[in-house]
Amino acid sequence: MVLNLLFITTVIKSTFGVVTTGLWLIPLLLAAITYYRYDAVDPESRPLDQLNLWPEYDFIVVGSGSAGAVVANRLSELRKWKVLLIEAGPDENEISDVPSLAAYLQLSKLDWAYKTEPSTKACLGMQNNRCNWPRGRVLGGSSVLNYMLYVRGNRHDYDHWASLGNTGWDYDQVLHYFKKSEDNRNPYLAKSAYHGRGGLLTVQESPWHTPLVAAFVEAGTQLGYDNRDINGAQQAGFMIAQGTIRRGSRCSTAKAFLRPIRQRPNFHLSMNSHVTRIIIEPGTMRAQAVEFVKHGKVYRIAARREIILSAGAINTPQLMMLSGLGPRKHLEQHGIRVLQDLPVGENMQDHVGMGGLTFLVDKPVAIVQDRFNPTAVTFQYVLRERGPMTTLGGVEGLAFVHTPYSNRSIDWPDIQFHMAPASINSDNGARVKKVMGLKESVYQEVYHPIANKDSWTIMPLLLRPRSRGSVRLRSANPFHYPLINANYFDDPLDAKTLVEGAKIALRVAEAEVFKQFGSRLWRKPLPNCKQHKFLSDAYLECQVRTISMTIYHPCGTAKMGPSWDPEAVVDPRLRVYGVRGLRVIDASIMPTISSGNTNAPVIMIAEKGADLIKEDWLNNPEYKVKRQDGYSDSEPAASSNTTFYTWLTVSRRFSTQLKVVDEVRQSEQMVIPVYTLYPGKEGHTNVCCVQAQDI
Repeated sequence: MVLNLLFITTVIKSTFGVVTTGLWLIPLLLAAITYYRYDAVDPESRPLDQLNLWPEYDFIVVGSGSAGAVVANRLSELRKWKVLLIEAGPDENEISDVPSLAAYLQLSKLDWAYKTEPSTKACLGMQNNRCNWPRGRVLGGSSVLNYMLYVRGNRHDYDHWASLGNTGWDYDQVLHYFKKSEDNRNPYLAKSAYHGRGGLLTVQESPWHTPLVAAFVEAGTQLGYDNRDINGAQQAGFMIAQGTIRRGSRCSTAKAFLRPIRQRPNFHLSMNSHVTRIIIEPGTMRAQAVEFVKHGKVYRIAARREIILSAGAINTPQLMMLSGLGPRKHLEQHGIRVLQDLPVGENMQDHVGMGGLTFLVDKPVAIVQDRFNPTAVTFQYVLRERGPMTTLGGVEGLAFVHTPYSNRSIDWPDIQFHMAPASINSDNGARVKKVMGLKESVYQEVYHPIANKDSWTIMPLLLRPRSRGSVRLRSANPFHYPLINANYFDDPLDAKTLVEGAKIALRVAEAEVFKQFGSRLWRKPLPNCKQHKFLSDAYLECQVRTISMTIYHPCGTAKMGPSWDPEAVVDPRLRVYGVRGLRVIDASIMPTISSGNTNAPVIMIAEKGADLIKEDWLNNPEYKVKRQDGYSDSEPAASSNTTFYTWLTVSRRFSTQLKVVDEVRQSEQMVIPVYTLYPGKEGHTNVCCVQAQDI
């Protein structure tokens, strides 16, 4: 309230001039009261951090990112179900609302700030040969840090999932869930059968563009590609990017799915809560509770029905392994009791891109940070919801193309382009090089000479990598960051495919339409690639391995598959094999990575996953909870001393069905240690028990 008063005071004084206290105090108070009352009922007001948690909920969702926010929203639609959403980070802030400031959120307190392990095959131009891997540690997860691009992937991606034995995941069935969440506000797509209107997630183009993106789309037509809706009937083609923005501001999953439900009585949100493990009863192999640390205190909250892991492709496998679910040898190395031997953390895939293709232009048409007047640009954004600050992290154009390694007889391109009216040099080294983790020597030699020059870039992206990486525990300490081995270019064909994509990008940049801007390639070679002829295949491959960039798309670390798939961690209904009451609903379950930016597919997975849970608990007679404590399903437990029966059928990866009947669980009041947290190495946090306290 005090901050609101100060803000309104500043606005009124600056607008109407300095007047006597008596004249401006009354309108100030009226404005403040109006703002306060509006904020209380505004559907986009910020969610509330629940401090008085119940000892038990029907469903506990771990992680509030692109998946978890959706799952929590959909499950809490049933008023009799009590839902707890747990998030490790804080709420969004004002900077995260501004689309063009996406890079300033990375490496901040809203970012886990992960790094890959050193590599000799990729990330050679990055500090210590390690690529930065931004991951959202904030309400809304990586949908708060990403560049907001709305790309669904290719229909063949999902038909391929179904062909692997994942019934119900073919394109015709998942299209419904893409449309369910979408509120597409692009007029030219209003009547499209492939898009939804009225959903919670707003999708539209940025209201501000440079002329370079129009040239990019026109260049695509000159190469024989159509200007098309890449989320429609066909994917191959060029288009102006669509993004998850609303009225010129970022539309994260927190804003879209959590703010509207902030006052639901059956929904609780716990922020700044670091989950340390899932408590699984070894005898019955049932996930019983979630343990997490909040404000220095350890909590254990029980789940009557299910626990849903939506912590993302890095944190979900880390949490599963900490809980005793994972590769036996790896868990035993860290002294963790193995409850279920599963290939958790394997099958990791990511879209790796080639950065650094920079084209200079003679006309002032690009985004150059020092050119814009901060006051004018800010007022244009705040008052008119327009201007450069509405750009999707700087990306304006998208394209999907075929290299010689893809099958042109089907519409399944193998390279994606991200086109931006700026490059590594555009901010004079202020932010982009830090976010990339670029070596100072590389920046100084190649990009510093053209700092603040008008330029643009195309970044080719490998859509279907053959290489597979992994996530492993660094230690049994839940506050230690995991080991991330991206394993980029382990299969040599990945690098060769990306080289062919770079060649197509160069042909796009040479199109006639770009000549009006005096566009030409910046031909300064990378210092570690000088031994190769500039733009030869060998040079391009060297650049691919030097400026290797993630595009926020790790996935596959808890693979979905049928019971006969030895690599599967969850079944097609997203239930963890061998554990009752535990599902994974996030990018981890992707058997193979989708062809394009993964935010929209993860939201789709969450929409479908929530429906699977509803189907099981509302329609399947084997999913029932019968209470003996005198309370109905619609009432919260009065204390943690509750006894109840559970009837469930759990699929194992063998032909028989394991039926567990009349399982009785007696929850007891627990004495929980309080932890003191202190900084460790490389951004880790160590934990030490110092006292005990009842909660």
